[in-house]
Amino acid sequence: MPVAIHTGRRLAAQPRNCLRQTQGVPHARGFTLIELMITVAVIAILAAIAVPSYFQYTLRSNRSAAESVMQEIASAQERYMVDSRQFAADLGTLGYTVPNTVASSYSVGMVATAASASGGTPPGYTITAKPIGSQVRDTGCATLILKGDGGKTASTGATNCWK
Repeated sequence: MPVAIHTGRRLAAQPRNCLRQTQGVPHARGFTLIELMITVAVIAILAAIAVPSYFQYTLRSNRSAAESVMQEIASAQERYMVDSRQFAADLGTLGYTVPNTVASSYSVGMVATAASASGGTPPGYTITAKPIGSQVRDTGCATLILKGDGGKTASTGATNCWK
């Protein structure tokens, strides 16, 4: 035990479980402002990269789903043609409804054309998927078109819309 030099009295020892603090320098707790600012900047940079990529992914995914539905409708049209010797005028005649996953992004329609009386023009159909809602941001492809002869186009003329 420490002993006081002048008084001869003994000083009480500090308990061992007590944390020692250095005099004059307080211990810092938490984060500094610069550390928080760096963290926010890193998150902002990551978000600036990730959010546009995510939006492009959702646009391509919705477009792919619409293309799949359009091809299913074309298959149903061909089956209807074999049975009825003409193409169906609308989706209801085919007994087909557009799934909700596609209907929320595209307005799918169909137009059938009859054969000419002289036999010069065969019967045909055109299936279109026009973007609605958030899908209108897909300006690269816009409206998708599938013709009865197998022609696949986009209203913008882009050649990479159909996969």
